[in-house]
Parts: sequence; structure tokens; C-alpha cells
Amino acid sequence: MPGRLFLTRPAEEIAAAFGAAVPEGQGPRANIAPGQQVVVWDGAALRLMRWGMIPVGRVNARGRPVMETIVNARSETVFDKSAFQGVQRGVVPCDGWYEWTGKARRKQPWRIAAGDGSLLGFAAVWDVWKAPNGAELAQVATVTCAPNGDVAPIHHRMGVILAPRDWPIWCSGSPSEAAALCRPWPDGRLKVAHAEGVDWQGP
Repeated sequence: MPGRLFLTRPAEEIAAAFGAAVPEGQGPRANIAPGQQVVVWDGAALRLMRWGMIPVGRVNARGRPVMETIVNARSETVFDKSAFQGVQRGVVPCDGWYEWTGKARRKQPWRIAAGDGSLLGFAAVWDVWKAPNGAELAQVATVTCAPNGDVAPIHHRMGVILAPRDWPIWCSGSPSEAAALCRPWPDGRLKVAHAEGVDWQGP
């Protein structure tokens, strides 16, 4: 599942893909971590949102408050869990993401991207968190599914990747139409390589 993202292509290409302007100040980023802002297409516009949802006021199946920040939502339960009631759907554009294998302190980072270098669009859910002082914060979580054959050797989950023709369906289609899109990306379309030269401490 996406642990870190990267989006390094020119903003003009992203704008052209979605037919919407990219928010100002979003230059190439080789290391996007949870808690930072990501670009999200909400079906009409590209917006900045915090990666990680604070499910304030939501409860789990036992009726207890959900306390942890949710970075990734499982596609198998995202349409059923009370923690995601009332959320909207969006697409997170990226050039790819990173995963790690191995033991602590000796983990190997892997860079995963489209084999043809094309832009990827992750399925996501989002809402607006309202703080006690009245401040509002748009927040998003990427949606995951079982891995395809490219990703399975390094991780047991991957983000739901949507074909460009399916971006509008995911954002504004019915729950059943959106759920039908939650499947692994076809085998052979992703390139997995050792991640080299990434500043993991930087933005």
C-alpha cells in the first residue's frame, strides 16, 4: 500500500491530464509522506488536502471512537465502515510510490511506477475535518486492494490505480460502480526498482 508517494512531472502535464489547474506552489516532489499535503482531484478541480484522515466523531463496529489517523482505506470495507460514512471520492495523481522490505534498520526501499512512465491516479476518499475552533481542513486517504503480480513480491497490498477513463466514475458514480473499480492493476504495467538517492528525511 502507498507508504510514500512521489510526483515529479511538470504541473502542466498534471493539469492537462485532469483538465484543471494545479494549486500554486506544487513543484516536483520526490518524497511525499503521510501528514503532508497532496494534490487531489475531486471530480471538478485539483485541490490540496492533508494525506491522512482524522475520523473525529466516527465509531468502529463496537461503537467505540476511531482514534487513529487513517492514511489508507481498504477497498473491501471502505463502503461499509462507519468510519467512512459521508466521505466523498477523489483521485490522487502521482508518478509512483515507495515500499520497503527487510528488517528494521536494514530495510530496502523500492520505487514503483508505471512501466511506460505515465501518470498514475490512486482512488481515494476525502472529507473536511472541522476543528473545535472552527478551522477546516480537507483530508484524504488512499484506497488499497490486493497486489498485482508486479507488487506482490514486496507487499501484500497496493493502492487502487484507476485508468483515466474511470476517474469521473470513481468520483461521481454510484457506490456499486465505484466498488467495481477496486481491483489490482493489470500485471506487467508497473516497474519495480531499487529506490536510490531519495532524501527520506526531507519533504
